[in-house]
Amino acid sequence: MAVPKRKVSRSRRDKRSANKGLCPNPVGACSNCAAPTLPHYVCQSCGYFRGEKVLRSKTDRMQERQTVRQAAAERKSNGAPAGQENAAAE
Repeated sequence: MAVPKRKVSRSRRDKRSANKGLCPNPVGACSNCAAPTLPHYVCQSCGYFRGEKVLRSKTDRMQERQTVRQAAAERKSNGAPAGQENAAAE
């Protein structure tokens, strides 16, 4: 096993890590909403990645629920039973 011949001083030891400075993260803009995003990451504000929707946001889920509820309300107002809407169409 290698053994050091003499003690390495603090200044000599610290010189080795002097050029390991931190560099700031590169920040880009989302192509859909122009929010700041990290490269290769999905935009957290709109859910788009490279111009394609990959995450469903809370507003998307709310809109989907609203359309399902409206369709259920229309079926209920028409008087059709819950499971028979597909049978009537065929």
